[in-house]
Amino acid sequence: MTRLTPWLAAAGMAAAMLMSGASGAQEIGTALKPDEIKAEPFKDAKTLGKVAKGDRLEIVARQSGWLQVKAGGKKGWVRLLSVRRGQAGQTNVAQEVGGVAGVATGRTGTGQVVSTTGVRGLDAEELKAAKFDEKQIARAESLAASSEDARKFAGQGGLAAQQIKSLPDPRGGAQ
Repeated sequence: MTRLTPWLAAAGMAAAMLMSGASGAQEIGTALKPDEIKAEPFKDAKTLGKVAKGDRLEIVARQSGWLQVKAGGKKGWVRLLSVRRGQAGQTNVAQEVGGVAGVATGRTGTGQVVSTTGVRGLDAEELKAAKFDEKQIARAESLAASSEDARKFAGQGGLAAQQIKSLPDPRGGAQ
C-alpha cells in the first residue's frame, strides 16, 4: 500500500495540472465595440447584459457568426464581428494587414479559400465540413420577395426606379 501511495499522489497531481490547463485553455478576446450579450446566438434573443469597447472577454465557444463569452460575471452570446481574438495590445501588424487585404480581395487564410459567407472566422475545416441542407435552402427561398412586392415596398418608401448604364468592359470588348 505504501508503494502505491506515491504513484496515486503523482497521478492526482498530474490530473490536477491537466484539468487546470484545460480550464486555462479558453481563448481570450477584446470587445471591438459596444454590443449586447444575448441568451442565445440570435439577434432577437433575450439580452442578458452588455459589453463595452475594450472589455476583456473569455471565449467559450463559437457557433456560426456568434461567440459564446464570459464577461462581467455573465455568460452569453456576442456577435463574432464585435470581438478581436487574443490579448489586447498584442496585435500582430502583419497578420492584421493581411486580414484586411484578404477581406478586400475576398481571399483569406493559407488556402486562399474564397468565402462568401459574410461571417469572419470560418476556417478551412469548417468550410470542408459544410453540408447541403435542403430544408435551409427552402426556408431561405420562402423568405424571398417577389418583384411586385419589392416594387410596392420601394414605392411606399418614396423610391423610384432608375435606369443605369452599364460600365464599359475594361478589356475593351462589346457589352
